[in-house]
Amino acid sequence: MKPHIVCHMIVSLDGRILTSRWSPSPDGSRADWSATYGAIHDELDVQGWIVGRVSMAEMSDSAPHPPQSFAAPPRPRNLAAKAAATYAIAVDPSGKLHFDGPDIAGDAAVVWLGGEVSDAHLAELASDGVSYIVSPTPEIDLAAALETMNTELGVTRLALEGGGGVNAAFFAAGLVDEVSLLVAPALDGTSDSRALAEGIALADLTQLSLIGCEKLEHGLVHLRYAVSRR
Repeated sequence: MKPHIVCHMIVSLDGRILTSRWSPSPDGSRADWSATYGAIHDELDVQGWIVGRVSMAEMSDSAPHPPQSFAAPPRPRNLAAKAAATYAIAVDPSGKLHFDGPDIAGDAAVVWLGGEVSDAHLAELASDGVSYIVSPTPEIDLAAALETMNTELGVTRLALEGGGGVNAAFFAAGLVDEVSLLVAPALDGTSDSRALAEGIALADLTQLSLIGCEKLEHGLVHLRYAVSRR
């Protein structure tokens, strides 16, 4: 069974997600918007959050440190964190992330990897106490990884908070059930900024239905949508 996936994001009025590029507002600051975003995240009652490699690298900035010698690490998974309350999940097809411990700010780290990842990298993750799931194909089978999170770790509800590429992949695969979107009173306007979902044409793959709209403090609007396949 697949966990319920809520894509929880905050965007500017022009749909961009890099808050450092946003214009200021007399209604609130970036710190105010970030705090409200975090508070809404806590209200989602999820058991973990999913981001891509680039986002996770900002939180797990460690250098490569594979063991000098190791036995063949287990495949397709090594789930060291079965008793964790909350999971920090990274989508890392090529195995480029490195950790200095088993958690991110107290949330147990789980890495989803493509099938061509090296044994040395898996041994490094295992030595750090980091759980991992390896897909049988070079690209990550997102649906299979979610099913493993459910059957092996008992996860029933997750927040998707990735960059545009990761988010689009989940939408395209029909894995997102709900969108929780905070819209800030700001503009970006730069042509090279990142959008909530990008890189995959979604017009023929998904549709959204509004299920909630709420005005919040600091000029924020909270929109909620149910997601279905076309």
